[in-house]
Amino acid sequence: MADDGNKRSEGRSRRGGRRGGDRQEPGQDLLDKLVSINRVAKVVKGGRRFGFAALVVVGDGSGRVGFGKGKAREVPEAIRKATQTAQGRLVRVPLREGRTLHHDVNGRFGAGRVVLRAAPPGTGIIAGGPMRAVFETLGVQDVVTKSIGSANPYNMVRATFDALAKIESPRSTAAKRNKKIGEVLANRGKAGVARERVRDGAE
Repeated sequence: MADDGNKRSEGRSRRGGRRGGDRQEPGQDLLDKLVSINRVAKVVKGGRRFGFAALVVVGDGSGRVGFGKGKAREVPEAIRKATQTAQGRLVRVPLREGRTLHHDVNGRFGAGRVVLRAAPPGTGIIAGGPMRAVFETLGVQDVVTKSIGSANPYNMVRATFDALAKIESPRSTAAKRNKKIGEVLANRGKAGVARERVRDGAE
């Protein structure tokens, strides 16, 4: 009887172990960056209640990234809430060669607008603070960006995510347009050459 009890206990332990192994713990293998922390005030009966609002981006450095805002009376709690929200909003972005974007793209949110350009190896991350945090946690190594309009960190991050949502791999674009991957790559190459000519002429 004791042996049967031990077997049942071992079976429960193994089943529990499998469940634990399959479930990714929050924050496991994720990078996080604090983009901004601001003091905020809420008007309540009897006066104003002060607190803090944190903006955080998290990513796995391999093509997944998310952002979140958190508010609390204390800074650590605001950051914790923002990080938790960001972990629940992770999105996957296809990357070329695991280091840059597949193509150039624009993004917008509110008064903020961003331009993201794919870049050759060795370029590095040419981006401002809020946008740099997104690319570092996403795993992008080479990218050239430009921010137009609002310099508000939240607007810049939202505009960057708006742009990243439009990124498509050649395979995905080819399937959507019923074309061959080679045709898609050729068209993107021509667009890149045309841009360089315009840029050279402007200079």
